[in-house]
Amino acid sequence: MAPSSEIFIEATETDPAVRAQAEVRRQHEALRAGLTRFTGGATGEGAGDGADPAGLRDFCAGELRRYLAAADRTLHAAASGAAETRLLVRSLRVGSAALDERIEALTAAPDASAATAIARAIEAVLDVHLAAEEAVLLPALAALPGAGLPALAADLRSLLEGGSLDDPDVIDVREIPHGQRHPRIFARFARLGPGEGFTLVNNHDPKPLRREFRATHPGGHTWDYLESGPEVWRVRIGKAAVDA
Repeated sequence: MAPSSEIFIEATETDPAVRAQAEVRRQHEALRAGLTRFTGGATGEGAGDGADPAGLRDFCAGELRRYLAAADRTLHAAASGAAETRLLVRSLRVGSAALDERIEALTAAPDASAATAIARAIEAVLDVHLAAEEAVLLPALAALPGAGLPALAADLRSLLEGGSLDDPDVIDVREIPHGQRHPRIFARFARLGPGEGFTLVNNHDPKPLRREFRATHPGGHTWDYLESGPEVWRVRIGKAAVDA
């Protein structure tokens, strides 16, 4: 029987994937609220705060850019190689690039009025971007085999808090609890660049994991046995040099 801490009712508040989605949405709301301080939101009320262009620039260049970079390394990266979410990630990255261009324009705004106008444009693009993450990306990651949305949300939180991610060259799953193995492996794979890889160590042939990679990253990964038992298996898992 699984430890009581791992028992939950699927699709309820006790489900780790549901809690992870709620956590990411809270981060989204914090971003929306941060911009509204300067733009006044849809009504424009309170937009007088736009008289603080320095504060607006600091928020966009700091908190907003930090979120975009962290989400790309975690949520977007995890979905980028899966056939069913690859096009979604491409569109999200187009949105991130559009936001980055507007943040650059914000730094060159000549006055508070111009800065507020650019901030409202950022707000409009950001709202669509975050809505797509909430309505499409997060549910897709929750359903994607091996993606491990709770682990991805934890990694996202760590980056937003100024931490770093552990990207080991060797993952010895014999030291990892069973329920955490595949999410840890897929999260590591998500952060690989084309042509990069890591070594998996196990005490048996990881055939179920290989089937998951074939299903979720067809043509996008490499799998090479370095050692094949009888007591230890070592597999070099890599991201294809040309991401299909």
